[in-house]
Amino acid sequence: MAVGVPSEHLGEAAATLRAGHRDDFPALVRVWRSAVDATHHFLPEVDRESIQALLASEYLPAVRLTVAEIDGRPVGFAGTSDRRLEMLFVHDSMRGRGVGSTLIGHVVREEGVVVVDVNEQNPAAVNFYTSRGFVIVGRSDHDEAGRPYPILHMSRDVTRAQ
Repeated sequence: MAVGVPSEHLGEAAATLRAGHRDDFPALVRVWRSAVDATHHFLPEVDRESIQALLASEYLPAVRLTVAEIDGRPVGFAGTSDRRLEMLFVHDSMRGRGVGSTLIGHVVREEGVVVVDVNEQNPAAVNFYTSRGFVIVGRSDHDEAGRPYPILHMSRDVTRAQ
C-alpha cells in the first residue's frame, strides 16, 4: 500500500511510501551511495566499495524494505528486521526535505521499530534519531563486520514518544 507524504515536507514534490522489491535494488544502491558519500566522510573509499558490493546480494534481501519515491523514482529507503531499523538512507539531493522523517515515522508506527545502531562518527544521524525519541543505550568499538567504526546502540524512548 502506498502512503502519501504531504508536499509541504518536500517542497514542490510529494513522496509516496511503498514496499520495496528486488527490482528496486539498483536504484536503492544509487540512493545509498549518494547518502553515504554525503554523510559518511569517515568511511574510506575501499570500505564504501566493499559495502556497496554486498548491498544488492546480501544486505537489501535480508530486510523488509520501505521505499520513498517521487514521480516513480526512489529517493530514500528504510530496511527493518525484528523491530530493528537496519538501514535508512536518503538521496543527498533530498536531505532535509522530510523523506527521512517520513520513513522513520512510518517504520516506528507500522513496524514497531524500537532499536537502531548508528555510526558514532555520523553526528547528524545521531541527532536525527535522538530528536525522534531514540536514546543511546550502548556502544561498540567496531561495526558488525569488525571494522573500526564505533557504533552507538540506540533504543526508542517510548515514554517520551507517546
